[in-house]
Amino acid sequence: MVDVIPEPASVHRYGTDFWEPGPDTGLAVGEGAEPTARWLRSVLGAATGLPLAPASPDRDGVIRLSIDPEATRSPAAESYRLTVTPGGAHVVGGGPAGLFWGAQTLRQLLGPAAFRRAPLPGGQWRLPLIDIQDSPRFRWRGLMLDVARHFMPKDGVLRYLDLMAAHKLNVFHFHLTDDQGWRVEIKRYPRLTEVGSWRARTKFGHRASPLWEEKPHGGYYTQDDIREIVAYAAERHITVVPEIDVPGHSQAAIAAYPELGNTDVIDTTSLSVWDNWGISPNVLAPTDNTLRFYEGVLEEVLDLFPGEFVHLGGDECLKDQWRDSPTAQARVKELGVGDEDGLQAWFVQHFDNWLSARGRRLIGWDEILEGGLAQGAAVSSWRGYEGGVTAARAGHDIVMCPEQHVYLDHRQADGPDEPVPIGWVRTLEDVYRFEPVPAELTPGEAAHVLGTQANLWTEVMEDPARVDYQAFPRLSAFAEVAWSALPAPAERDFADFERRMTAHYRRLDALGVGYRPPTGPRPWQRRPGVAGRPIEGQPPNK
Repeated sequence: MVDVIPEPASVHRYGTDFWEPGPDTGLAVGEGAEPTARWLRSVLGAATGLPLAPASPDRDGVIRLSIDPEATRSPAAESYRLTVTPGGAHVVGGGPAGLFWGAQTLRQLLGPAAFRRAPLPGGQWRLPLIDIQDSPRFRWRGLMLDVARHFMPKDGVLRYLDLMAAHKLNVFHFHLTDDQGWRVEIKRYPRLTEVGSWRARTKFGHRASPLWEEKPHGGYYTQDDIREIVAYAAERHITVVPEIDVPGHSQAAIAAYPELGNTDVIDTTSLSVWDNWGISPNVLAPTDNTLRFYEGVLEEVLDLFPGEFVHLGGDECLKDQWRDSPTAQARVKELGVGDEDGLQAWFVQHFDNWLSARGRRLIGWDEILEGGLAQGAAVSSWRGYEGGVTAARAGHDIVMCPEQHVYLDHRQADGPDEPVPIGWVRTLEDVYRFEPVPAELTPGEAAHVLGTQANLWTEVMEDPARVDYQAFPRLSAFAEVAWSALPAPAERDFADFERRMTAHYRRLDALGVGYRPPTGPRPWQRRPGVAGRPIEGQPPNK
């Protein structure tokens, strides 16, 4: 048995013997394999102290890296084969990404100490004689990180990209804007970060909590920071999908530029970046000025993020101000869209067309289905399976991220020590038994499931240690759901997963991840006296 996570498709172990890399072990690098070789030298060189010098592939005692030229243009581009014999190891990727994932498996097989940044005294390295063939189930294996509610400095983001790569996750959904903060520099509109990137104080715990942290909170990424993050992700075969939320979740932008709000209903000049959680009633005005403003924002966003998709939110847009606004009601009549839901659909459709004209694709939360689905848009199905089913049956691509299963801000147990308990109890086993493809879809409809994504909303995650606690170990279980060809949920071997997690916890320890132990939170991970919302069936709004 091998303790690899996510579980490979095929593993054949040859007896109980091992091959032991040593100071003379070289690295033989085939055409196109140099990026993975650089990464492998960096992480294994640091952990083992081995030089991994360039070597000929014809000699024994080498680690060979190569790419199958026949597979790079097929769905097998993320596949790999890892073979270890008494003469060395060979990783063959279906493409550059597959080679990189194979190198991640090689690192796991070397043991937890291979995840450290310096060699331990007396370290001895060995690889089991083995043949592994593997490929992912889904092309979209995502993690959404909300940096708007609580800002995560750049180094923390880079660390999470490494943690994603170690679990073969390949889409980083970067939630950059919300009512509580704007986190990306837009040079055309400097007040978005001058004003919108910080708030005067922060609610501590659930929004019903009486506690406040009475100090400013903020931060943002410069455009060079973003370029660095995107490049760092690309080196790890991770695509970054930015989210710029419209037309709701926009109070930070309105605080910076009051003309973006519904000025005929409220005094938008009195607004500040929101310091509470929940859903702000202050939404964007459906005006041409707002459209032009966000086109300007998106022009810079497209320059920073080269990937196919741009996420425009579209969720939880409270429409009370639109109902009361003569300007909004005149727009409903002018456009002939019927009501406020139609107005939101028009708003989303505008940017769907705008992005399509520039060779990109819009993706949004499943509320973009309301009032008519934007043509060409993909859907992140968060309120359950229904939105994904509706979208797939209409011929739209979907990413399944239902809050009932993969919202990792939700509590992991119902005990009194669980810190700031939020939403439904979702244990490690619950996440492991999540099935991304809705059962009611036909095979043709199921082909629209691009994949799945776990979401980390950070209202109650005040620092990176809390993010670690909520993410792990459940993100390890989710990674296996996203990568491995598992049986039906009820038939999955959770006992075997727990057995493999015993070794994986030691890898997480070596990486410095502050995960939730299987026995419950450590004393310093608890938050006594901080109110949550431990009500079954009533999770908090984003």
